[in-house]
Amino acid sequence: MDLDTVIIAVVGLALTLGLMVPYLRRQRRMERNTVDAEEASIEYGLDEPFSLHPVVDPGSCIGTGNCLKVCPEKDVLGLRFGQAVPVSPARCIGHGLCERACPMDAIQLVFGSERRGVDIPRIRENFETNVPGLHIVGELGGMGLIRNAFEQGRQCIESIAAGGRIGGASPLDVLIVGCGPAGLAASLNCIEHGLRFLTVEKEDIGGAVRSYPRKKLVMTRPLVVPGYGKLPMREILKEELIDLWDGIVQETGLKVQTGETVNRVRRLDGGGFETETGGSTYRSSHVVLAIGRRGVPRKLGVPGEELPKVSYALREPEAFRGDRVLVVGGGDSAVEAALALSAESGTTVHLSYRRNAFSRIKPENLTRVEDAVASGRIEILWSTEAVRIDARDVVLRHADGAERTVPNDQIFVFAGGVLPTRFLEECGVQIDTKFGEPAR
Repeated sequence: MDLDTVIIAVVGLALTLGLMVPYLRRQRRMERNTVDAEEASIEYGLDEPFSLHPVVDPGSCIGTGNCLKVCPEKDVLGLRFGQAVPVSPARCIGHGLCERACPMDAIQLVFGSERRGVDIPRIRENFETNVPGLHIVGELGGMGLIRNAFEQGRQCIESIAAGGRIGGASPLDVLIVGCGPAGLAASLNCIEHGLRFLTVEKEDIGGAVRSYPRKKLVMTRPLVVPGYGKLPMREILKEELIDLWDGIVQETGLKVQTGETVNRVRRLDGGGFETETGGSTYRSSHVVLAIGRRGVPRKLGVPGEELPKVSYALREPEAFRGDRVLVVGGGDSAVEAALALSAESGTTVHLSYRRNAFSRIKPENLTRVEDAVASGRIEILWSTEAVRIDARDVVLRHADGAERTVPNDQIFVFAGGVLPTRFLEECGVQIDTKFGEPAR
């Protein structure tokens, strides 16, 4: 072997080592992080998925780690033995970035798991349900996230505009129910396509986002809004997002009928729909439901729950400054509300949870609430449930049967929500329970 060949071989080996050593170190670091993340996932109850989450085909995964890098939620996926594995699937909120980043198409988003099913309305690729002309977009269809909602609203209206079933005898081409992210996107795209439409919303523009605690960070991604332009931000606070939406509505001239709750959607024999609200009836060729998956809060079912001091969402914590407040629930929404209230001077905050420890909350929220308890800003009443609500207090029952009366001015209940199954079934929509089935 001559000298030139030796030099080339040495240089080649050096280059190979120069590339491989950092790569191997990075892989080993990610695998160590996976072990730590798995332990935390089990501790916090995040190892069992709530709804949408990624599954990995081990026969296709080549371990690039791209999926780990692009996930904004962190630690949803990890790396073990050179392959991606789900670590904290309960943290997934359906960005789908991991799925798109995989060069081998080894990742797929699915609903539910083998042990835990998820009820999902039956919808087609164009977001039309089994009832022709009735569409579902956004969280109600199982896909959360603002960008997803905007994209679904756009695709749904484009499908309607291209379908040829518009411009008939009905006064409206489309009636849109709800003006959260999905309903807002559908409405703006109706303007873009020149459709005759009306948007009704039971509360105000923004939907459930308005009920988020003040200063809550909302994750989003850049998107294009018809008639307005590109929104380049990736992270935005709740108040900033609402202000942005209000500005979009004003600039585009969108009109929304707020304060209208839809009670019934009926398909007419001759085609089209008749939609009844509290005070009006509308006829349209199509109906788009963008009402959110958990729009009906789950109630406690106890005496006194009808009192005006009981609420199921927190908008402005400062309005309750100096009050004696009870927060009911043990999820992230309850913990975040309790933290926001405890930051107000003079507010006394109790948190009632039916279990003896938190489960399935974000680790960062657990750290924050533990700090608040240590500093005396929040008192947690473990293993308790409200059994009676009175004007100036609330009665709680401990798991051992003992009762405690807590002085109280305001109660916030965060016990989850109820899928509007009855409403959907009355509309004729079929509901499927999915156990680990693909999202699309």
